[in-house]
Amino acid sequence: MLVSDFQYDLPPESIAQEPLPDRSASRLLHLHRQPWREGQNCEDRSFREFPNLLRPDDLLVVNNTRVFPARLYGHRSGQRAQPLSPHNPAARDFLHGRIEVLLTRQIADHPNEWECLVRPGRKIGIGEKLYFGDPPALEAEVTRRGSFGERHIRFASVPDFFARVERIGHVPLPPYIDRDDAAADHDRYQTVYAQALGSMARSVAAPTAGLHFTPEILQQIRGRGIEIAEITLHVGLGTFQPVRVEKVEDHKLHREWFEIPAETAQAINRAKAEARRVVAVGTTTVRTLEYAAGLSDKRAGGDCVQAGHGEADLFIYPGYRFRLVDALLTNFHLPQSTLLMLVCALGGKELIMAAYQHAVESGYRFYSYGDCMFVE
Repeated sequence: MLVSDFQYDLPPESIAQEPLPDRSASRLLHLHRQPWREGQNCEDRSFREFPNLLRPDDLLVVNNTRVFPARLYGHRSGQRAQPLSPHNPAARDFLHGRIEVLLTRQIADHPNEWECLVRPGRKIGIGEKLYFGDPPALEAEVTRRGSFGERHIRFASVPDFFARVERIGHVPLPPYIDRDDAAADHDRYQTVYAQALGSMARSVAAPTAGLHFTPEILQQIRGRGIEIAEITLHVGLGTFQPVRVEKVEDHKLHREWFEIPAETAQAINRAKAEARRVVAVGTTTVRTLEYAAGLSDKRAGGDCVQAGHGEADLFIYPGYRFRLVDALLTNFHLPQSTLLMLVCALGGKELIMAAYQHAVESGYRFYSYGDCMFVE
């Protein structure tokens, strides 16, 4: 299967650059895998209709991870590096020591060490010291280079590391949003059910299908008797890495930390035993549930899902047999991306690609701050 099979054309003006004033005002493309009317699989709706599209006995599963301000600006040591200062404009040029670091994954065995993307990549070598904030609030040293230009950096120990990151960091908006982050992004690039500050949830990208929910929408869903369960998957480097191989089967995903609480595992197993649908909010939720189901398959006599945590790297593309997920709420994804391949695996490649073409022609807003699709 070729990566190029998942290409589609998207006008730049279709990429949402700002969130809507009202989260729930997004459009929703309702996609039926079985035609709801002869020859028709798509319905154009509003996200506000989503609670009524669910069945009363559905189990809705969401990813409650929290995005943290993982983009750090600073300067580097070295012959040409200069400290950042309002009196030193040249220091704000990347060629004169200014750097940008995107923290993507905390290394489990080394809590002070992070995998990250850096700019300018070619100029930052192993052993170089990096300083963030003015005056510096954090210091780090580059310890290793990765296969695709990423770095490992080790921060000097401080007792309030995440508090300092919250103070000096920037919201890691995706590269297709062509603007700097604003104060409003700290709230809007976060789901309303994200874990509280101080939790261990640390993502570098939002689980964007969840951005459409408001407290009122969640109340409507619960008011219909629909059960909502939570998992956690920390979105990491894989979100930002393009597929660099020609054949889909040759691509490998980065590992991402996940946790499934005991009450969520029980709710999923109960739903499957009662032949009720499991509806996933977002591709991150799908990856987590299906990875956990795969682990359970390896344990004789195991439940559908067992509570626990670990690192998931399941790559889902057409041909995959879903064990748990029956329906999916998702945003529209980049061409040739692993997220688009996952959606095609659930909905069928031809149907999904036709739905994307309909969305483009109908003026849907794409990507993180864009509209959504419900596949059932």
